[in-house]
Amino acid sequence: MKSKAWYKKQWKRKPVQITRYVVQTVFLLFLLYVGFQFYQFYLHFESLGEKPFVERPSAVEGFLPISALVAFKVWITTGEFDAIHPAGLVLLTFFAASGILFRRAFCSWICPVGTVSGFIADLGKKMFKRNFDLPAWLTWILTPIKYVLLSFFIVMIITMPTYQAQLFIHDTYNKISDVKMLLFFFTIGGIALKFLLAVFVLSLFFRHFWCRFLCPYGALIGLGALFRITKVRRNQETCTNCEMCTKVCPQRLKVHTKKAVTSLNCNACMSCVEACPIKDTLNMTVVNKKVNKWIIPFGFLGLFFLVVAAAKVTGHWHTMITYQEWMQLIPFANEAGH
Repeated sequence: MKSKAWYKKQWKRKPVQITRYVVQTVFLLFLLYVGFQFYQFYLHFESLGEKPFVERPSAVEGFLPISALVAFKVWITTGEFDAIHPAGLVLLTFFAASGILFRRAFCSWICPVGTVSGFIADLGKKMFKRNFDLPAWLTWILTPIKYVLLSFFIVMIITMPTYQAQLFIHDTYNKISDVKMLLFFFTIGGIALKFLLAVFVLSLFFRHFWCRFLCPYGALIGLGALFRITKVRRNQETCTNCEMCTKVCPQRLKVHTKKAVTSLNCNACMSCVEACPIKDTLNMTVVNKKVNKWIIPFGFLGLFFLVVAAAKVTGHWHTMITYQEWMQLIPFANEAGH
């Protein structure tokens, strides 16, 4: 068992990383609770009222990015804010916009997929004594995949006529898309299951394989880094090229070779900044001004909670779908199609 002195030493060395792990775990547990609560909500209507009623957690809409993208199109073209899955639209809009100032802090601090992916990589490291790096040529080939997927969805939304997008929002399928998602994971099999198993195995060997090469959501948020407002800068004069920053980077970026980390894959996790043994050699900067290493994570989390609170207060969080309508829709969810 580790001594108290060991824990104090770890906290002194990397307080941001320890805090990040705690925040990730808390959000993961919260989302597992949301999933369980939503399952109870579903059971009430699926059983035609025999099981006890539980309020539907609006946070589940965060797992409906396609619906939110369509709703975003309707919002910016007509001014109509989605009343079917408003929380989903709020979350997608905030996370996508947050990339401009906070880079992909969402991915490294609260994304459940990123958290689980990290756990899988840690398991792989225990099993094989290390995580592996892909050859540079293969990384070059795989990196565009998530942007191709993102482009597909964006082109689909842009070319969709506004009236069709409005019809989609109010369509039965979209209204119960959260239930359809739940049922999909309950009955998953075939190609989908094989794909998840493949990603799991690859993630054991290659840290954050999904996040680095396949996630279109992370790719969307990462586009904010094109503005280059926030970035980690390296002082070349004091750098000893120890490569500690590169070794701890979950995205496998070659930090020790960069004057400034401008990659769209940077998660603003602050791992490299804390790992650097030389003071003020690696610093997070905003508009080229050095900032405290807590500014980006605390700023992101603080603004996130503020946006959610504002959405609740202004009536842009809970769905307008009534109990009676749920009772008509959910028992026949398996029959609903596009």
